[in-house]
Amino acid sequence: MKIERFPENPLITPADVRPSRDGFEILCVMNPAVTRFGDEVILLMRVAERPKWSDPGIVQAPVLECESGEPTLVIREFSRDDPSVDFHDPRVITTTNELFLTSISHLRIARSRDGRHFTIEDTPAIVPDRPSEAFGVEDPRITLIDDTYYIVYKSVSPVGITQSLATTKDFVTFEKQGVILSPENMDAMIFPEKIGGRFAALHRPFPHYIGRPSMWISYSMDGIYWGDHKFLAGTLPGSWESGRIGGSAVPFMTEEGWVEIYHGATADDRYSLGAMLLHPERPEFVLARSKHPIMEAEAPYEKEGLVPNVIFTCGCLVDGDKVTLYYGAADTVIAGAELSVREILKTMES
Repeated sequence: MKIERFPENPLITPADVRPSRDGFEILCVMNPAVTRFGDEVILLMRVAERPKWSDPGIVQAPVLECESGEPTLVIREFSRDDPSVDFHDPRVITTTNELFLTSISHLRIARSRDGRHFTIEDTPAIVPDRPSEAFGVEDPRITLIDDTYYIVYKSVSPVGITQSLATTKDFVTFEKQGVILSPENMDAMIFPEKIGGRFAALHRPFPHYIGRPSMWISYSMDGIYWGDHKFLAGTLPGSWESGRIGGSAVPFMTEEGWVEIYHGATADDRYSLGAMLLHPERPEFVLARSKHPIMEAEAPYEKEGLVPNVIFTCGCLVDGDKVTLYYGAADTVIAGAELSVREILKTMES
């Protein structure tokens, strides 16, 4: 299908973002949520930063410690000469009993009048500040219901990856509601309208004994306590989505039903985007699904970076037949592209 990548891509790079504290540097900026607020396009970006260090024999890990009451960021150091520590993945440090991240993420706002040129705020909007966020906050999705923006984001800590909720009415002040889905769970977002009087959300539990990383749907009366969990869709062996799948953009309604643009990955972590059509009144039923990706890593900034061959979106804007995707490319930069709703629907098979 036809995809028009923005000629301005990449829209935002690590060099465009100021570190949140002295002595740190920006490693990557990616996976933004997007919404309209007044006459602005708002991106809520994941910004990963790390401490600067000059000793090549040392690797550092920033960790938020909350035991003393006041959250404090501490820097753990690990020697590359220690045979008990695994450094093969530059994003993580693995010891005999523990795992640490080499960066810590927060969420930062970028604003634009035209959706192409963004002004990035100097300070974070949402920062890790509690035990469930000791390794950072990541990959937000924004949903507007009535006059409240619901932001679901990933909270990462030594005891697991959870999904947390924050709310705002003005993108100046944010109120954290806490963990809403227990570990290990990723890729959650709330539908933009209530269904049968209830909030609805997609999420991705990660089974480690039986099952594959698949998409589920859940319901809630208040957006905080979730239940009525149902399996939605799973991986397809031998395909572009054989390793794992998960929700990406917040679903949007069409005449045929809800369209969910989701991500799929192979076992070697090549991430692409597909789409599925969900029943308009009972979205736990998948009516149709892409057989092939609607978007794959093709541009240099999508194929080369911290994690090559990755396209990962957390949000889109829909205007008539035009879908504007904002996405993380190669886990390093943020880019944009335009697609057609009609063409997306044509890619799906029942």
